[in-house]
Amino acid sequence: MSTDKVKEVAREEFEQAKGLASDAVRSGAYLYPLKGIAYFFTHRELWRPLANKLLPTVSLGLGVTIFMFVFTYVPQAAVLSIFNGPLAVVTTILLVLSEASTVFNVLSKNFLIDDALIDTFDGTLLSRNLTTLVSTERQMKSGSDYVARLGKITRKPFEKWSPKAIIRYFLYLPLNMVPVVGTVLFVVLQGRKFGPTAHARYFQLKQMNKTQKEDFIERRKAAYASFGVPAVLLELVPIAGIFFSFTNTVGAALWAADIEQKSATGESTAPNLRNQAELAKKSS
Repeated sequence: MSTDKVKEVAREEFEQAKGLASDAVRSGAYLYPLKGIAYFFTHRELWRPLANKLLPTVSLGLGVTIFMFVFTYVPQAAVLSIFNGPLAVVTTILLVLSEASTVFNVLSKNFLIDDALIDTFDGTLLSRNLTTLVSTERQMKSGSDYVARLGKITRKPFEKWSPKAIIRYFLYLPLNMVPVVGTVLFVVLQGRKFGPTAHARYFQLKQMNKTQKEDFIERRKAAYASFGVPAVLLELVPIAGIFFSFTNTVGAALWAADIEQKSATGESTAPNLRNQAELAKKSS
């Protein structure tokens, strides 16, 4: 391969990365994890799902974090010191926190807080006057309290951790052996996957099929990555990551609400319902 060809490919990759970075900044999606924190603090109704699960989740988070540091920090620090030198102290902490966060997320979101996160997401949408959207997938009650109005869930949408996702996570781990840059890249790759997962409930409420969901994500891949990176960093915080799981959910719901309210009337309708309406018009 000629030098000119290498330069051309490198230039194309740089321009593509530059474009994605520009799209990410322009989307403002990276602000939603912070907006979620502020919104959560100012809307007491949204505290109830977390409060109901606080004791078992704190206990789980504390236990997992302590276990990971006691049994995995020293051997991993020894390995990373070969590649990172003095920086291994910091990079190993980030690595163990990431591992503990992953273990905690697998356990908690599958067995402890999945329903609570759904209630938090749906309650946030109700607070933004998106009752019609929420009612597509769950029963609704009367009242002014957002969370108290939430009835029976029709289907549980949050994606479980698949074996493929766990394998992919461990394939990314060696990146931490590269000082600073490798750890940053590791967080970015994790964030890229985190973004779409945070909107799993939104996709279900919109009644999107697999193709529609993939197209929606592809058109916003830079925005989803920019949302995912700060969200992942927040959930890496020991113990407090439990709290940030809920505020990130609020932030994701606020983003979904903004997407809905900025869309044209026809576009904000659930895809299946919109298709039915279009067929009805053609047949009339």
